Amino acid sequence: MGTGGVAAGGSEVMDAFKKQLGRKGIRADVKKHCSMHRVGCRGLCARDVLVDVISNDRKTTYQYIRPEMVEKIVTEHIIGGKPVQDWVVSEDYHKFHDKQIKVVLSDCGIVDPEDIDSYISVGGYEALKKVLSTMTPTDIIDIIKKSGLRGRGGAGFPTGVKWEICNKEVSPQKYIICNADEGDPGAFMDRSVIEGNPHAVIEGMIIGAYAIGADKGYVYIRAEYPLAVERLENALKQARANNFLGKKILGKNFSFDIKIKLGAGAFVCGEETALIASIEGQRGMPRAKPPFPVYKGLWGKPTVINNVETLANVPYIVRKGADWYASFGTEKSKGTKVFALTGKIRNSGLIEVPMGIPLREIIYDIGGGIENNKKFKAVQTGGPSGGCITADMLDIKVDFESLASVGSIVGSGGMVVLDENDCMVNIAKFFLQFTQSESCGKCVPCRIGTKRLLEILDRITSGKGREGDIGLLEDLAGDIKATSLCGLGQTAPNPILSTIKYFRDEYESHITKKKCPAGVCRDLLSYMVLAEFCKGCGMCKKVCPAGAITGERKETHKIDPDLCVKCGACFEACKFKAIGKG
Repeated sequence: MGTGGVAAGGSEVMDAFKKQLGRKGIRADVKKHCSMHRVGCRGLCARDVLVDVISNDRKTTYQYIRPEMVEKIVTEHIIGGKPVQDWVVSEDYHKFHDKQIKVVLSDCGIVDPEDIDSYISVGGYEALKKVLSTMTPTDIIDIIKKSGLRGRGGAGFPTGVKWEICNKEVSPQKYIICNADEGDPGAFMDRSVIEGNPHAVIEGMIIGAYAIGADKGYVYIRAEYPLAVERLENALKQARANNFLGKKILGKNFSFDIKIKLGAGAFVCGEETALIASIEGQRGMPRAKPPFPVYKGLWGKPTVINNVETLANVPYIVRKGADWYASFGTEKSKGTKVFALTGKIRNSGLIEVPMGIPLREIIYDIGGGIENNKKFKAVQTGGPSGGCITADMLDIKVDFESLASVGSIVGSGGMVVLDENDCMVNIAKFFLQFTQSESCGKCVPCRIGTKRLLEILDRITSGKGREGDIGLLEDLAGDIKATSLCGLGQTAPNPILSTIKYFRDEYESHITKKKCPAGVCRDLLSYMVLAEFCKGCGMCKKVCPAGAITGERKETHKIDPDLCVKCGACFEACKFKAIGKG
């Protein structure tokens, strides 16, 4: 019952179970007899709706469930005791999970995100009790530093160091902010964590507040996440009712509370100083640093900003120990990382893997390989701020240092897989369109520079590229990276630079040959009928919106290039692969 599951029909499936259980006289509302509850994202979004039936300590997971399938599951499995094998998850489902190590997601898909007792039953808020009973702020900071936890929002700054700096600042007022303004295309990590286990984020914030000496906190979350906002609001009410938030928490001399601030969807507000400006009621625009927020942040007071995943790690680290967390990952990149695995991949979804795992294992073992047996071409990590990793780098380790060494970044965790049919020039243009439109306009390099970059890419993909355009892109991209005010402008050229580095031949083909090798850029396409395959069925002629195709039935057809609008309808409609494009 995360957003993906609900979109696939999760609410209707759950209602069908309630109805069928009621008809069969099964008391589903009495937990001692039979319990039914919603959970957040289970990870393998490609198989939604997913349903677990747990009986006699045996769990059976069903995939692709629709309301009309529910009666059979209730009758044959819940009552009859025999799982409906045809609907049980395949071996791919288990392979998807085998190489994952779940910390942040360990309770997502298990706890009911709308029931605090469900979180408490798996150890929730035990870390907070331990902290307030037996630990000083310095003790907490030492544990977080020893664990090696680094910021999961993209920068990778050591969390314990950030907390220590803020702890040492002398101020009557300090703040902690949870950055849930997730805006990368193809990213849904933070949303899923809040939808699936909001109390873990809240508990992490409370512990962080105690460590730095803050009594007020904010969750900055985009309004486009209505389910996450609803569950977060509900979780905050439940936490206050149980004295985990508010005055004298758990009877100790520590008070802290959290407010929600809804963002309006500006990507730039993911940058910490722009986020602070937005909370203060100003336009979300970044400011120059230093001073950094830990010294002078919200309303000029020392402020710690951590993203959702960073904070959700904290309760588990406190409960299980710094050594336990540091046992995962690499020497410099400790722990695990949540990624949103999307694009041309069989098993799209939410994954959590140890830092340092080879990219090949993510793509082929967890992701199941490329859809329709196409060739892997590249993966874009870090969203519009990142870069692409090519097929010859599939054995690279996925961690902060390794990805940076090849011109990409871990980022917040977006991972978009591309296949042989993707045009890398067009991919660069797609991400630049996003960052250019999201620029706040405060500084000239970003406001004007990204616009000039986009104009050059538009020119290249429309068949009007000029000699020297590649060099111009590289020079301008370097200037923008060096002179932009904030991270948005400093990283906006990354997709261009990485695609030029690894796919320069595609740029050259667009410019010199006026051809798109992947057959994606419409202005560079031409369609023709392949006479040896044409059966004269007339389907292409029927779907052509421009009347560009002529020919009698059972005779070879022809396409008039002057009339063709290059929509591709004929290519999609032909069952005999008689339409070629080049």
